[in-house]
Amino acid sequence: MTGRLTDLLPQRGDWAAARRHPRRDLVAGLTVAVVALPLALAFGVASGLGAQAGLVTAVVAGAVAAVFGGSNLQVSGPTGAMTVVLLPIVHEFGADGVLMVGVMAGLVLIGLAVAGLGRYVRYLPTPVIEGFTAGIAVVIALQQVPAMLGVGDAEGEKVWAVAADAVARFVSHPHPAPVLVTAGVATLMLLGARWRPAVPFSLLAVAGATVLAEVTSLPLARIGALPSGVPAPSLHFLDWSAAADLMPAALAVAALAALESLLSATVADAMSVSQRHHPDRELFGQGLANLAAPIMGGVPATAAIARTAVNVRAGAQSKLAALTHAVALAVIVLAAAPLVSRIPLAALAGVLLATTVRMVETASLLALVRATHRDAAVLVLTFTVTVVFDLVTAVAVGLGVAVVLALRAIARTAGITQVPIDDTDHSAEEHALLREHIVAYRLDGPLFFAAAHDFLLELTEVADVRAVILRMSRVSTIDATGAHILGDAITRLRHRGILVLLSGIDPAHRQALTALGITADLERDDLLCRDTPAAIARARELLSAVAAEPDPRSGLGGPDLTPRPAHR
Repeated sequence: MTGRLTDLLPQRGDWAAARRHPRRDLVAGLTVAVVALPLALAFGVASGLGAQAGLVTAVVAGAVAAVFGGSNLQVSGPTGAMTVVLLPIVHEFGADGVLMVGVMAGLVLIGLAVAGLGRYVRYLPTPVIEGFTAGIAVVIALQQVPAMLGVGDAEGEKVWAVAADAVARFVSHPHPAPVLVTAGVATLMLLGARWRPAVPFSLLAVAGATVLAEVTSLPLARIGALPSGVPAPSLHFLDWSAAADLMPAALAVAALAALESLLSATVADAMSVSQRHHPDRELFGQGLANLAAPIMGGVPATAAIARTAVNVRAGAQSKLAALTHAVALAVIVLAAAPLVSRIPLAALAGVLLATTVRMVETASLLALVRATHRDAAVLVLTFTVTVVFDLVTAVAVGLGVAVVLALRAIARTAGITQVPIDDTDHSAEEHALLREHIVAYRLDGPLFFAAAHDFLLELTEVADVRAVILRMSRVSTIDATGAHILGDAITRLRHRGILVLLSGIDPAHRQALTALGITADLERDDLLCRDTPAAIARARELLSAVAAEPDPRSGLGGPDLTPRPAHR
């Protein structure tokens, strides 16, 4: 355990790149800070805890994850996906509940890191990832509808219901100023990103909207006063008696933080030349970040793909860039808190709307929909459940359906085929034996619970045969269900007086069948053969013995074919 923990802690080599290119990392960090400021404010407001919480999260979680995380390029802080999970928690448990959930999620992430589970996130199906990403984008967009319309008292159980109520209230008392500000900020960001991707148009758009609102005295809701000093650490929100009620939410936050962080790290690796992240250290760093941020008043955090991409494109080479981003944000907050407090909420809504548009990879979605009906079904289902219910339910449903459909597809690849014996395989004498009602079947693919019943149905319907040879060399895997059903098929054939032989069994499969008692009778009677020719020779020998000396118990001579329930 000590060695495992040591492996998760920062290593001396982590900062070697920072010593080689410090100026490049400093410039990248400042660039990311400029981009992150409006996003941190917007996500803080969207989470329900306010702009201050978003800034604190960007500073504290960004610094801790940069030092302890497993990626040299990752930038962490509040994200849109996390706000989707946090807003219902705020409504149900209040601000203290969100902070408590953050601490609990941090402990869960540390546990996942110690257990070495970071590598398994890569197995999440792509349609599930794309489906909930598109769903998150829609949910974030719906969350901005009240701020975009200037409606502060919209109500509803779900985000789409709140958005509908906001539209109804706006229609009864329309005021265009918030709509124009939101649309202007979003349009400038989207067009500017195409024209000059390196320019921080989000910050320019928010600054322009703020100046316009001040000069023209537009009736717009503002962020409000922010504290000018460093927030004092606090543990007053820790109430472990409520841990049981908060655990589902904490697990949801931890799952999202793990998923988004590891996906972001993978994207960063792909964008760089020689960088490779350590998945378990990344989970460990995110866990510590989520322990630290709530103590300072921040919301749960995760790595941010958009900010990480900006970091890489700006030339970041080491953790120094992400750490610089956090320090720069702290300086901005301390020096410009009065100015930040004047930013219109409608401007932040525009930032988030533009962010949702860039979150959705339309080409990727269309490609998945066209790929297979299975991928399309999983994607659409995950997307729908995300929007209608919540993210955690969507991932669970999408993953469950993906597994079921995958098993169904695998089961269809398994089969049993009657194999004719040709002249290249066997002698003319063996052909004569086949004409005496000996048949060989080749089993292909996995013999497991999803495919085994079809195998049993097909095999036990064979007619007009005296011996069946099951060629097992192409069976890729056998589980307990498949083994028991194989035993049932053998028993049913023996009930009908049919001799059953197995050939070419993989040693591991034979060990499993023996352990479950499936092949006890076959081993006793020497009916497990190394290959098909040997099985044919053994069948010929036994059938010849039957013809010479009938066995009154089974109707055949030679071995006792009376079935035994050994595999039950």
